[in-house]
Amino acid sequence: MWTGSGHGVLVGRNMDWREEMDTNLWSLPRGADRIGHDRDPDPMTWTARYGSLVATVWDNATSDGINEAGLAAHVLWLAEADFGERNPDVPALAVSLWPQIFLDLCGTVDECLALMADRPFQVRPLIEPRSRRPATVHLALEDANGDSLILEHIGGTLRVHHDRAYTVMTNSPPYDEQIELRKNFTGFGGSEPLPGTTEASDRFVRAGYYLDRLPAVETPTRAYAALLSVMRNVAQPFGEPDPQRPNISMTIWRTLTDLTEGLYIFESSFSPNIVWTRSADMDFSTCRRLDLAKPGLLGNVSGAFTDAAAPPFTLS
Repeated sequence: MWTGSGHGVLVGRNMDWREEMDTNLWSLPRGADRIGHDRDPDPMTWTARYGSLVATVWDNATSDGINEAGLAAHVLWLAEADFGERNPDVPALAVSLWPQIFLDLCGTVDECLALMADRPFQVRPLIEPRSRRPATVHLALEDANGDSLILEHIGGTLRVHHDRAYTVMTNSPPYDEQIELRKNFTGFGGSEPLPGTTEASDRFVRAGYYLDRLPAVETPTRAYAALLSVMRNVAQPFGEPDPQRPNISMTIWRTLTDLTEGLYIFESSFSPNIVWTRSADMDFSTCRRLDLAKPGLLGNVSGAFTDAAAPPFTLS
């Protein structure tokens, strides 16, 4: 997250994975009824207050997105995530809907915290369809006020990291350990030079270092370019993936979100074209989908979405 450009609150995200994830963009309507888990006898249920623009994986799980109030959500892999044993005293929420419940119901980070306090739910892991292994992830949330929230489940316990200073998140290790490791390096109080490997902890340090040194710029377009330059510095090139560490893989796509203007930009590593849409251009009255495999997509694609049945959000 970058708040120092002089042009609102901007957030960038890289998706690193060992294979393409059939990602598409969806416009999800306000007023939609959700069931938080398709296999649990006591699922969390709710009705969407806000419409949202999201990027899905396999058309079955929200991985990234923004809602019309200016809240953004991003799920990233965290090998250490452990959601614990099922607690029958609280409703279940599938991890495929974890970011979506906040996009549906909350406009700010403070509202996300209030939701978790007022309507407790338990996030439940599901199975990643290709590897058949549990989807272990953590979640970052930001709002148009520049507030930031990172949620991780470690040893079955939810860890809440809430601070406007938390502007970077990668993968392993857990967030509190990342913060401590960063103190060893130049620019964060230590003397070690910037690390250069593709390890998530090294990318965490480099992203924070270069983000802190971005200057204010003259135009929003320059601001987007500046943030993309940092994102590309910590992106990963094409290469042979490690089956045991899917997050140490090539960057398959990235998003850039302008929370102030409601702009959502998507760039695939497999296409030379960048596409974008604005929440103000969507009516959020029906569910609509943009097939990103459609040839010729370029620039503003707000008018290219077509009516579709809602994603099943099962991923099981």
